[in-house]
Amino acid sequence: MVVIRLARGGSKKRPFFSIVATDSRNRRDGRFIERIGFYNPVAGGSEEGLRIAADRLTYWQGVGAQLSPTVARLVKVNTKKAA
Repeated sequence: MVVIRLARGGSKKRPFFSIVATDSRNRRDGRFIERIGFYNPVAGGSEEGLRIAADRLTYWQGVGAQLSPTVARLVKVNTKKAA
């Protein structure tokens, strides 16, 4: 099953997450199919903290990909901010 989840990057104490579409059997930071966006929880005032390619997200959901709970929360926040 394809799942859309976070893959952690960045250095120690400075997390940076990529939002990726991947097979659910792959490791968290392992191989992925496509990078859909990013999430930076320690973004400053002028830095961009969240970016999601909405067209790719709807495509993957259309072919049956499931969102992880954290990504579902981020998508909800992103759509609220865009509206």
